[in-house]
Amino acid sequence: MVNRDRVSEPAPTAGGAPTGSGVPCTPVLARLLTTGPDDTRAAAAELATVLVDGDLLVLTGDLGAGKTCFTQGLGRGLGIEDRLTSPTFTLANRYRGRLLLHHLDVYRLDSVAETVDLGLAELLEDGVTVIEWGDRIAEVLPHDHLVVAIRYPELGTELTRPTERGSGAAAETGDIDWDGAAMSQRIIELATAAGAPSGWADRDLDRLLAPWRADR
Repeated sequence: MVNRDRVSEPAPTAGGAPTGSGVPCTPVLARLLTTGPDDTRAAAAELATVLVDGDLLVLTGDLGAGKTCFTQGLGRGLGIEDRLTSPTFTLANRYRGRLLLHHLDVYRLDSVAETVDLGLAELLEDGVTVIEWGDRIAEVLPHDHLVVAIRYPELGTELTRPTERGSGAAAETGDIDWDGAAMSQRIIELATAAGAPSGWADRDLDRLLAPWRADR
């Protein structure tokens, strides 16, 4: 049942497909490194500045990877003041900000046929739709969607990222420390579904999200 009560009016080479997305994708549009939950939310909030009515984002990743955290950032960027929580048991929540945000979690669906009850076509007519575990129902989704694949960096991987947000003037490089706070690091790869129109590519996500860009 859809909850309507929340409405308050192996690592790829550069340009490769996302690792473990579960969805056939075109080359990566942007590959990010975030250093913790707040950083993940900040990157997502920046992405939200270019979202428009009808956008569909499919979030993939293991349990605890940060899919709900990323959605919270999108909500922040859309000006939503309500606290966003995972709709694991309600299947879908809706929030109102600059645009409507439909937040779905299909982890508990037993079959693709159950997506009929979600009313996806109706949701996509108004606002932005975010589907956690959306790769599980990829066959019934419109092709023109953005895949957001979230994962832990690989052990011993060396990553670089600008240290001065927005300036691109400096970078830090280091082997990942898997102790303590370093476990909060995430790799986030954005790509379009294979065969989809180029609308997402036209938004130049790599430049928009340059402060979080991960380079090997």
